[in-house]
Amino acid sequence: MSQIMSGFRKEKEKAGYIGGLSILINKEDMSGNRLHQAIFDPIVPYVGTIFSNLEPGTMVVVHGVVAHNADRFQIDFQCGSSVKPRSDVAFHFNPRYKGSGVIVCNTLLNEKWGWEEKSYQMPFQKGQRFEVVFFVLPNKFQVAANGKHLLIYKHRVSLDKIDTLSISGMVEINTVGFANHTTPPGSQPTSLALSSMSSAQASQRSMAVQIPYTGNLPDTFGPGRTVLVKGEIKKNAQRFSIDLKPSSSQDIALHLNPRMKEKVFVRNTYLCDCWGTEERLLSEFPFFPEMYFELLIYCEAHQYKVAINGQHILEYKHRFKDLAKINKICINGDIELHDVRVW
Repeated sequence: MSQIMSGFRKEKEKAGYIGGLSILINKEDMSGNRLHQAIFDPIVPYVGTIFSNLEPGTMVVVHGVVAHNADRFQIDFQCGSSVKPRSDVAFHFNPRYKGSGVIVCNTLLNEKWGWEEKSYQMPFQKGQRFEVVFFVLPNKFQVAANGKHLLIYKHRVSLDKIDTLSISGMVEINTVGFANHTTPPGSQPTSLALSSMSSAQASQRSMAVQIPYTGNLPDTFGPGRTVLVKGEIKKNAQRFSIDLKPSSSQDIALHLNPRMKEKVFVRNTYLCDCWGTEERLLSEFPFFPEMYFELLIYCEAHQYKVAINGQHILEYKHRFKDLAKINKICINGDIELHDVRVW
């Protein structure tokens, strides 16, 4: 996302804009995001055409400021811009400030609202800047605000019918950007998961990789190497694990083990038939049921760095010192595994 914001700045400079954008998330980008449309300082209420198809992998990034006296605002993904009769609204995202605050999500079909889905987590504070990211997935929108997972809204309307974005209410908008979620520029990732599938399986883009999964890391592992795991947490998940290990022993160089029920993200190393001391400390547990995630492991000389959906989460000092012997990745547990990439 940092690359998205860099793109916003460059585009603003070209257009003669000067002014600060509130950069609230993603101190460490996990993959490239190619900006293909941006709107700056639109007048609210705003209604605009989405010129590129809203397909899986698209990110819609909105930066703005909530009014000091706001009672509500809304961001709507619509099927057209008609007022009478009102166009269908595929995804109605509506923070409301009555009481302690609530975010209402819904769908409007044939001028009739469906059932409301509510979140009582309110990251949009009156008078403060915000960033909200809508990540489009095949079966849902995944929404993050100010760098943190907020909610999931499953599609009730086909994505190919959505062609309009509408923003209204007591809010000022600085930027609206559309970006493609792509591989980092300059990298040449190897998809371990897809290479382990048959050509018929690989052609089915929605097909999950079988769990438990073991993949062979190409080339020597060590400083500067990156592993990226793409998956989705199952609805009633208990835990899952990602292990980097050598094939020459039972040792596990890096054991990542999120435990959903306890809301604990355990990190450890297994050496000489014995587990070491667990590391558990984190400010917040980063995983949620049905959440799509991309977990990046970046190897440095003295430690690993781990990021989730572009947000740096933790560091883990090397306990298994012979990094060149690490040649396998093993993944197991309550997730749907989509891909494993290495570069």
